[in-house]
Amino acid sequence: MTGTLTEGGNLMHAVILAGGKGVRLRPYTTALPKPLVPIGDQHAILEIVLRQLAAASFTGCTIAIGHLGEIIRAYVGDGSQWGLTVDYATEESPLGTMGPLLTMRERLPEHFLVMNGDILTDLDYADVLRRHSASGAPLTIATYARKVHIDFGVLTTEASRVVAFTEKPSMDYRVSMGVYGLSRATLDGYTAGLPLGFDELVLDLLHADDPPHAYEFDGYWLDIGRPDDYDRANAEFTSRKSLLLKGA
Repeated sequence: MTGTLTEGGNLMHAVILAGGKGVRLRPYTTALPKPLVPIGDQHAILEIVLRQLAAASFTGCTIAIGHLGEIIRAYVGDGSQWGLTVDYATEESPLGTMGPLLTMRERLPEHFLVMNGDILTDLDYADVLRRHSASGAPLTIATYARKVHIDFGVLTTEASRVVAFTEKPSMDYRVSMGVYGLSRATLDGYTAGLPLGFDELVLDLLHADDPPHAYEFDGYWLDIGRPDDYDRANAEFTSRKSLLLKGA
């Protein structure tokens, strides 16, 4: 495997998770895999991601495919049209978020990027991988700030007594963006061919007192998971194209 090196000597390689059925995005995903639904007039989501990775100096990419995977393989090919070397790993049965990595573990570099194939963001993927490689953490999670507004008065009760009241509060929290820096050694001890979820991996690391690092990001991010998100992405793409596809 050849490619650009990070400052720590790590190959700049990404794994794109593109094997899901995209159930929440139906009917758009009835005939197309979710990473290939179009954004704007010219580009599929996966094409945007591949262009971004190439612009960030990644030269190697493995795409984990499953549902309608042959359509993805036919669309992307060997990746040369974007200056990437692309290979594939096929899920014969659903393996969860992290399970596909176990089947390709031996052909991955020491540190690599993992991401969902349906994300629209201007996140600096190379910086996520560089920061992960330098951190010594088993896993780095790109995180995004969210705020939820509760439309009700919230009561705190103890022994059937109301002890506190807050009128329509807001709660700030950070969510996973579906982009991770991961070290190959973090996968040690898991069995290839068995499902492994992101949640299970994180809980295992916390239980082992080896916590992931957080990469906090506050730029543009959309997870194209529901029709409303997809409609928003299309509505915003023209005005954000120069941000998402620099030089395009």
